[in-house]
Amino acid sequence: MNGNKMTWEESVQWLRNQSDQQELVKAAFYDDPLLDAAERYAGSREWAAVRTFLPAQKGVVLDIGAGRGIAAFALAKDGWVVTALEPDSSKLVGAGAIRDLAKEASLDIDVVQEWGESLPFADATFKVVHCRQVLHHARDLKKLCSEINRVLQPGGTMIATREPVISRKEDLGAFLKAHPLHHLYGGENAYLLKEYVQAIVSAGMLMNQVFNPFASEINVYPATLKSIKAGMAARLGVPTWIIPNVALRVYGALTNAPGRIYTFVARKPG
Repeated sequence: MNGNKMTWEESVQWLRNQSDQQELVKAAFYDDPLLDAAERYAGSREWAAVRTFLPAQKGVVLDIGAGRGIAAFALAKDGWVVTALEPDSSKLVGAGAIRDLAKEASLDIDVVQEWGESLPFADATFKVVHCRQVLHHARDLKKLCSEINRVLQPGGTMIATREPVISRKEDLGAFLKAHPLHHLYGGENAYLLKEYVQAIVSAGMLMNQVFNPFASEINVYPATLKSIKAGMAARLGVPTWIIPNVALRVYGALTNAPGRIYTFVARKPG
């Protein structure tokens, strides 16, 4: 315990021990065996959507805030040369887990324990920087984005997925109150949409895509765009096929729920 708060590892272990939270545990890939969870992520609609933004020609990639290593695993399995950056040493939710996963899967993943605001890599090292649910945890969002831009090769890609967004600073409390683990470890956060965009652009990157909550399979997982459309159709009393994809994008742009999920794809000029 850290004061009256749990560590991140203790919080996830607590969640895993709750019989009524097993669906969330599985959706968050906190279940064991870890190799099975990683294989499930690599075969998910979320990862399939992320892959569409990866360059066709593989190279070196940095996975920041790699957690248990599920994205690092998927990248390595796809043939990328992967460095996983994770400050937590935990064998359940941190660097220890990634090392065990890589060994069990016979994948070459270089694991580095450090924070994203001080990346221990030379300029222009990586072709891709991938961040899953990471930017909102930044201690300094602008510095993190600046570091990402620094280590990207010219023409390189940053993919930052599943970031919670709030419409007003006053909405942060509602998001934190609803989060299943924040009350345990106190490590959650969310930014305004413009704060994410400004941090990425001011770092020197060009914004390619901004996906609102219902504009990509990445953001809706473990649901699917098809299931979201089915729900909309049911509420409207019409067949699902009548609901076009553009209706989801419009719906996503209009929603203002605290903590709604966005994904960003940017490129370093060059």
